Amino acid sequence: MLKKVFWCMSLIALSGCNDHDRDDLAASPSTSVQEPKILLIGHRGASALRPEHTLASYQKAIDDGADFIEPDLVSTKDGVLVARHENEISGTTNVATLPEFANRKTTKVIDGVSITGWFTEDFTLKELQQLKARERIPQYRPANTQFNDLYSIPTLDEIIDLANQHYKKTGKVIGLYIETKHPTYFKTLNLSLEDPLLKTLAKYEYSQKIAPIYLQSFEVENLKYLKQQLAALKSVQRAQLIQLYDSSSSQPADAVAKGAKTTYADMATAQGLKDVAQYANGVGPAKSYIFKNTDMTQTTAFVTDAHLAGLKVHPYTFRPENNFLPQSLRCSARLDERCASGSIKEMKLYFQAGVDGIFTDDPAIGRQAITEYTAVQSK
Repeated sequence: MLKKVFWCMSLIALSGCNDHDRDDLAASPSTSVQEPKILLIGHRGASALRPEHTLASYQKAIDDGADFIEPDLVSTKDGVLVARHENEISGTTNVATLPEFANRKTTKVIDGVSITGWFTEDFTLKELQQLKARERIPQYRPANTQFNDLYSIPTLDEIIDLANQHYKKTGKVIGLYIETKHPTYFKTLNLSLEDPLLKTLAKYEYSQKIAPIYLQSFEVENLKYLKQQLAALKSVQRAQLIQLYDSSSSQPADAVAKGAKTTYADMATAQGLKDVAQYANGVGPAKSYIFKNTDMTQTTAFVTDAHLAGLKVHPYTFRPENNFLPQSLRCSARLDERCASGSIKEMKLYFQAGVDGIFTDDPAIGRQAITEYTAVQSK
């Protein structure tokens, strides 16, 4: 029981536990309670077991031991924040089967990429609520198709309420690890994500005062804006900011928009990480930034340099199917097979490399990996 209380207190105090005490980077009260050594983030919920970004997926992640649930946010036509990995929704909903929305199919350029489909910004919330979620990658997660067309697209308000209801029922605080998707693109539509996000978080005591909140983005300028607003408004007390890293050769979309040459590789150098530390509390790199080779026998300097800059490191994404595992860790040649043993081995290698948390599609496996790893470390 004491252990459970400790973990709950740890989560409540998460944002106040930055080892480097950079108080200017978050509107968080100071506290001496230590955060969990390794954070477990339910990536899009428990998306290996339920269609992603549904309340069912988030609840499954909570039930399976996640410290945080991770909603990606996009905007509706009427400015409501909803959870989808992309604003193009034909791959994750049944929209293509509904004749009343056939004329909404269109082609748009999103962050320099031409995409054809149906887009959240062309639907009001009332219209989106007529859609149902579907499994995004049925070729690797065929079992998830049994849940197709059962769940609606949730709003941020509903996700906060889900976590809050769990807290009221169990006393366990679940953090919210929120990503703003395509912020520069949505800004050009007069549907900026940042102000509605902060306004929504400030509406509820749970997200305002109780739960740890991480706000993440692949872009830079919106994180800097969020830092300024958090400091000015002080309406979300336990917020921290995370800079995400895409492939090393690519660029943040806002850098491209203003003609800058900055790549994620530039941001991953020792100096680049020091620059990121001026506005963020941590980094979320693709897994490839952590090791030099696919066998994961040699680490890069990324984790060390990030820690020296005062940044937490939460790499993404750990998926249990053979298709997403290194060849050496796969259980068989079947790409859709869920290989728990291989996934646990992979996670432990990253723990050994010094990461501070992981994004995983299967929090039950992640919790097992953390439990086994910490048990060995404590001996």
